[in-house]
Amino acid sequence: MAKGYNTNRERQELVNSFGKTLGKRASFRCEWCDGTDDLRVWDYLPKAEPAVETLALLCGACRDLAAGEKCDEKRLHSLRNALWSDIPAISEGAARVLARSRAPWVREAIEESLIEDGLKQELLG
Repeated sequence: MAKGYNTNRERQELVNSFGKTLGKRASFRCEWCDGTDDLRVWDYLPKAEPAVETLALLCGACRDLAAGEKCDEKRLHSLRNALWSDIPAISEGAARVLARSRAPWVREAIEESLIEDGLKQELLG
């Protein structure tokens, strides 16, 4: 058990070491909704080696969405601009959250986004 704990702790320290870089990239705002509350580094691909492309600076509410929490459609609209980012943790992460909604505008937003076609197909089925 200690090995798994230590591995997780080391990974979390590595992820957090990107905090200043991500903060500057994001102008210290949430990279999904532009909020400023409870900003922390979010790990989009936890099984991959952490890199600036696989990490995003997200507010608490957006981290909750990433973890699967439901929200109203009005809140989801704030994520739409994130689909246009060239950083996978931002665009693909937001697309995965949006794809859980069946609102008609979501499908159109994902189809028009810059994310890779294979992921679009996966999300829109």
